[in-house]
Amino acid sequence: MNYHALERAIGHTFADESLLDLAMTHPSYALQHKCRDNQRLEFLGDAVLEICVSRVLYHKFPKLKEGQLTRRRASLVCEANLAEAARRFGLGAFLKLDRGEEVVGGRENPSILADTMEAVIAAVYLDAGMDKAAALVDLAMGDYESAAGSDRDAKSALQEYLQALGEETPSYEIIAQDGPPHARVFTARVLRADGTELGRGQGARKQRAEEAAAQMAMRTLGQK
Repeated sequence: MNYHALERAIGHTFADESLLDLAMTHPSYALQHKCRDNQRLEFLGDAVLEICVSRVLYHKFPKLKEGQLTRRRASLVCEANLAEAARRFGLGAFLKLDRGEEVVGGRENPSILADTMEAVIAAVYLDAGMDKAAALVDLAMGDYESAAGSDRDAKSALQEYLQALGEETPSYEIIAQDGPPHARVFTARVLRADGTELGRGQGARKQRAEEAAAQMAMRTLGQK
């Protein structure tokens, strides 16, 4: 595959293009063609992304406390934000998917796009080092302001809301795991201290499922 357009979009020309090709290889394609997938790169990219965003936030917002920085980082590296960055770069057009994922719209799947964005960040890091990876993260994050203009992720917002009502911190449970190993979907629910269920959510990772559950809970409480 010719990746020149993608390299222009992300601002990096690979010395080892096989890294970018691996980053574009979804597990469904790898299973079908018996080749490596991008999951190991995704694992590394998650860590590189976190340190890059943490470093910028530390210097950009000197008055924010540790908890505020943590929440702002969570809002920036969430699935929705990463998927939107992937769309801007046009990653979906270059994904290597099996026919099944293609048919169900895998190229626009937020979870797949977010994971691929992390894999590309790792590929750049391995190809050219931290400075180049940080430059890509800067492009992906824009002005480092969350889409909602807030430093709170949904889990933190829910916790603060309930505490303001005099309630204890809510708890989360993973209640289901569905799908094949390369496309696992977790279902989480969030509970009040008395055991009342506030909301459920799904995601390709446990953390994302919990975040989705918290978002649903906030919508439900807002309606009430």
